[in-house]
Amino acid sequence: MIEKNQIEAAVAAAAHKVRETNPMAGSITNTVTIDFVANAQLAVGGSAAMVYLPDEGEALVAAGNAVYLNMGTLFPIYEQTIPATAKAAHDAGKAWVLDPVGLGIGSLRTKLLEELKPYKPTIVRGNASEIIALASLWGLLGAEDALDRPRGVDTTDGVDAAREAAVALARYTGGAVAVSGEVDLVTDGTTVVRSHGGSELMSKITGCGCSQGGVLAVYATCADAFTAAVAGTAHYNLAGTRAAAVATAPASFKVAFIDELYRATGEEIAANPMCVEEA
Repeated sequence: MIEKNQIEAAVAAAAHKVRETNPMAGSITNTVTIDFVANAQLAVGGSAAMVYLPDEGEALVAAGNAVYLNMGTLFPIYEQTIPATAKAAHDAGKAWVLDPVGLGIGSLRTKLLEELKPYKPTIVRGNASEIIALASLWGLLGAEDALDRPRGVDTTDGVDAAREAAVALARYTGGAVAVSGEVDLVTDGTTVVRSHGGSELMSKITGCGCSQGGVLAVYATCADAFTAAVAGTAHYNLAGTRAAAVATAPASFKVAFIDELYRATGEEIAANPMCVEEA
């Protein structure tokens, strides 16, 4: 298990490195949230590029050190783009982040996520229901009926219900898993971090989860999978808490949230409340 002070030091260092290097993390993401994803990546200190064609996905991998693949709002072309991009990242030894949005809705989504298993994402980010369903789909849990319930941006399971699935996924991929909820859970399969903060208003605007995936990809350009997942999650929770202190409704909260992503320092992100436990 990694000690809390080590995690905090690594998170602060990762945040500083992102600000210093302005790393590019390309995205193939939900069309509903492209703008939010890009602006969040820019606000935390990264650089954004959004594409959807197969050869462009491979070019993103070549151009940057990480890429983000989000399964929301799939189009037929993604049947080529998403596996090709994941394979390119895997083969190049570069980080890639997977958000299995809506697993259980439609055959294409399920087929694509089955195809992605051998490419072992560096970070998987999702709500509890999505994480449980993905671990089940990949044969890491016994509960195959987890696939029977569609998983969109809303979850029907609590974070604790996904703990076993998250640990199993992290151990399979050798990377990290971030589970969003009232208290977020991040694990590398040996250590579990519970990250506090955020705001109920985050559920009143579309794209908080999707944009967090893009931010995790930015951090993954500069840090190991677990540090990147903890840093991106803590950054989001800190910004959510601060934005909620100055905004009382969804539209103003979204603006304030991006501002607070921009304002947060490495030391402040590292100091965001967290609990550490053995997986």
